[in-house]
Amino acid sequence: MSVHTILLDFSMDPARLGDENGQKTVFNQLETVLKEYVPNLLLTADIKVDGGSLKILTGKKGAIVSVRLFDRGLVTVNIEYYKEDCEDPLISFKSAKILESQMKKYIVALNSQALTPIKRCLFGRYYPTSDERLLEYDIDEVLFDEQSPFQKIKIVHSKSLGNMLVLDDLQNISEADLIYTETLMQRGKENYEGKEIVILGGGDGALLYELLKEKPKYVWMLEIDEVVMKACNKYMKSICGDVLEQRKGPNYEIIVEDCMLTVKRFMQEGRKVDYIFGDLTDIPISDADCGELWEFMINILDAAFKILKTTGKFMTHGNGATSIDSLEMYEQVLMKMEPAVVFHKTKAFVPSFLEDWIFYQISFKGNDVE
Repeated sequence: MSVHTILLDFSMDPARLGDENGQKTVFNQLETVLKEYVPNLLLTADIKVDGGSLKILTGKKGAIVSVRLFDRGLVTVNIEYYKEDCEDPLISFKSAKILESQMKKYIVALNSQALTPIKRCLFGRYYPTSDERLLEYDIDEVLFDEQSPFQKIKIVHSKSLGNMLVLDDLQNISEADLIYTETLMQRGKENYEGKEIVILGGGDGALLYELLKEKPKYVWMLEIDEVVMKACNKYMKSICGDVLEQRKGPNYEIIVEDCMLTVKRFMQEGRKVDYIFGDLTDIPISDADCGELWEFMINILDAAFKILKTTGKFMTHGNGATSIDSLEMYEQVLMKMEPAVVFHKTKAFVPSFLEDWIFYQISFKGNDVE
C-alpha cells in the first residue's frame, strides 16, 4: 500500500493566464478532461495566490487534485490518491501520458510532461544522485532499520542490485558494487602483498575483505559504528565475507572507535604504514571549502599523511563526476597541503549510485609512482 502522486506540467502563452478570467477558462478546460479520469470530481477550494491561483478538487476514494495556474504561463496538476497493493492504479503512467496529451490539446499548451507516479508513505525507494537528481530504485523490502548513535542505518533489498546499505538516506554500497571497491583500491595497479594498511571507516567490510585477498602484512580497520558492522555482517555477506565475524585475525584488526584516536596513537608510536584508505564521508557538496565536514576531511588528510611512509599512498573516494565544483575545491585543498602532495584520479560507474564516481590516489610529491 502507498500514496501515489501523479505530476503533470504544462507551459503556455502567458497572455492566456494573465488575469482571473483567463485562468478560469484554462482551468475549466482542464477540469473537463480530469473528470474523465477521476470519478466524482468536485471543486472544493478556489484560492487566489500571489502570481496566479490554486484550485483544489476532491474525487472518489479521497483522491485530491490540485491545479496551480501561474500568470507567467505555467500550469501544474498534482493528483494524489491512496492505493492498496492489490488494487489497480487510479491513474497509471500509461493513462497519465494519455491524460497529459488530452490536456495539452484542450488548453493548447506549448509543452507538457507527465512524470512516472511517485509512490510515497512506504519504505524508501527514492535516493538522490550526488548533484541532487531524484532516482527511483526497485526496492521491495527493508531488511534492517536502526538508528545508531551516529547515523540512520538501513539495509534494503533491490531486485536488480541485491541488498544495499543506506546511511542517513543515502545509498552507500550494494551487492552489485564490486567495481566501487576495486576502483578505490586500484586492483591490478597497486601491490598490497606484504604491506601495512590502515582503513579509515569501511564499516561495511567490503574493502577489508578484498584487501585481505591481496596478502597484506597487516590491515587496521578503524570504524566507529558497531551497528553498521552488525547489519552488514548479517545482510551483506557477499561483499564482506566473514571478516566482520571476528574483530581480529592473523593479519588484520578491527578497532571500534573514532579513527582519529588510533591515528594519534600511531603518531605517538612513530608508526608508518604503506597505504591509508579514506573510506569515510564523501567530499561535501557545498559552495565553499569550509564548515564542519570540510574541517573534518582536512584534519583526516593532515593526520593520515603523518603516519604514511614517504613512498606510501592515500586512497579515497571523492564524489559524483557531475559534482565538479566540490571536486575542484577538494583538489585545491590537496594542492595546499604541506608537505606537498600529488594526486591522480580514476572514474568508475557505480551501479547503486547510477552515476560515475571519482576516486583519488594521493602521494607525497617526488615519490609518486604511476
